[in-house]
Amino acid sequence: MLAFATDLHDEGLDAVLGNVQERAGVDGLTLAVAYHDARDLFPHNPLHKVRYLEGGAVFFRPDESLYEGLQLQPRVAELAQTVDPLGDLCAAAGERGMDVNAWVVFLHSDRLGFAHPECSTQNAFGDRYLTDLCPSNPEVRAYARALASDVARYGISTILGESLHFHGLTHGYHHERYFEELGTVGTYLLGLCFCAHCLAAARRAGVDAEMVHRFVRDELERRFAGDGSSDGPEELTRDLLVTLEDQQLLGYLDARVETVTSLVAEVSAAAGEDTSVAFLDLSGAEKGFATGQPAGDAAPTIGWQFGIDVASLAEACDIIEATGYAADPDRLRADLDAYQPLLTDPSQLGLILRPMPPDCRSADNLAAKIALARERGLKRVDFYHYGFCRLRSLDWVRQSLTSTS
Repeated sequence: MLAFATDLHDEGLDAVLGNVQERAGVDGLTLAVAYHDARDLFPHNPLHKVRYLEGGAVFFRPDESLYEGLQLQPRVAELAQTVDPLGDLCAAAGERGMDVNAWVVFLHSDRLGFAHPECSTQNAFGDRYLTDLCPSNPEVRAYARALASDVARYGISTILGESLHFHGLTHGYHHERYFEELGTVGTYLLGLCFCAHCLAAARRAGVDAEMVHRFVRDELERRFAGDGSSDGPEELTRDLLVTLEDQQLLGYLDARVETVTSLVAEVSAAAGEDTSVAFLDLSGAEKGFATGQPAGDAAPTIGWQFGIDVASLAEACDIIEATGYAADPDRLRADLDAYQPLLTDPSQLGLILRPMPPDCRSADNLAAKIALARERGLKRVDFYHYGFCRLRSLDWVRQSLTSTS
């Protein structure tokens, strides 16, 4: 079950572990050890019902030697200045026979982006997206490797790696405003990175990167001028992009896939043989995060938009973790069915479920989803998120686990 260090601090470490192990019947806790800014509702927190998280910070004690000479350095959260949340959790969970995993948001960090804008992604007009570090940037990659190695030294079971890929335009910041309609295609193109490192990666792949850059900039200028700016279907496809431009644009996107896959392989190697690395695929979250009602094609079909190729990533890390953010079990079934042919070993697929609205409003609904995971022999199931759900959701987790055993 996923949780924040603030959950452990506010409710007490032993109380949280007791709830997770005894009430929910779950065998491990996954702590967010590097996270982004957020303001969230915590229904059963005794101190704060609404809390601003300290984003862009780490919730453990970094080994400074691992970051020596690196441009990007970890910033220790205020909560971790006097205690070591990850270290304390490992000790307490070990006494209970529970696993500890580390939930690491690697590249979605406005704090590091604002401090080092040259490491962030850059659109076709040269504007930096300071909430997203670029996976192509050597300094970013070095930081990701160091962070994985640093967390793994705690002896955790698995690193749940979030944000090890490119993000789209709308993933970004707070109070974002896009009043003019750019259409599905325009919104996607405005989110593409054209920093020097991405351009170089495309050139190495044989792509005319400068031509692609010019095309995207010109196409966006056309849309800004109001020429067909709201055209295009709701679902973006590679075939749709071919109608705009020849294969060079698709080649540019394929180079992004290689960038992401090689980064995940480097992070996995840095974590070492004793720590598994699970790649968190946010494709399902892109479709269903806000409503629990994803539409269109199955979740993994949009991964290419972010540089995600599930089959390639399965060779680069241990687990591909799908975000099953769907209220309808039949929709989840369709998504899982789409993932499994992409994996040589079907048990390599993991799954995150939300035992709370908008995805789940009963134990029966959750049980149906757990049954799907068991039918397919999934390697792991995580629950999002201890602090966000009502305590009754822990009962639903136990009921769903026992009713399908």
